Amino acid sequence: MLQRSLQQHNPQAADIFGNTDATVKYVLEGHDRGVNWVSFHSELPLLVSAGDDRLIKIWRMSETKAWEVDTCRGHFNNASAVLFHKTQDLILSCGEDKTIRVWDANKRTAVQSFRRENDRFWIIAAHPTINLFAAGTPTTSSHFSYKGTQADS
Repeated sequence: MLQRSLQQHNPQAADIFGNTDATVKYVLEGHDRGVNWVSFHSELPLLVSAGDDRLIKIWRMSETKAWEVDTCRGHFNNASAVLFHKTQDLILSCGEDKTIRVWDANKRTAVQSFRRENDRFWIIAAHPTINLFAAGTPTTSSHFSYKGTQADS
């Protein structure tokens, strides 16, 4: 049904990967503006997204559907990227407000914020096995670990 709807509204969108082996499983609607990034949780059936509406949204998925669970508010400009912490119940996001924000994934509240004065953050990435993160700006890359109370640069 979704694929038929995509074909009716935008015939080129039905085959976004250039073949018929990929199909759209979920369409998540909840951001008021563009979505910049989506990340999967490594163990739980959760997704997290960052958007131009300055919001971080948490989504739950099942075999048949996906739905919005909650929203984290705090970025003052577009939220560029977001991910789940590998070993702690935290969400890390970055944005064009020149901040990296750490959120409690259970309470959906801000835990800490780190700010740069000159550059906005576009991307955040996590090392697959150790507590190491990297955040990129147009001119630099910052690497840090988060231990719960402070970030080590």
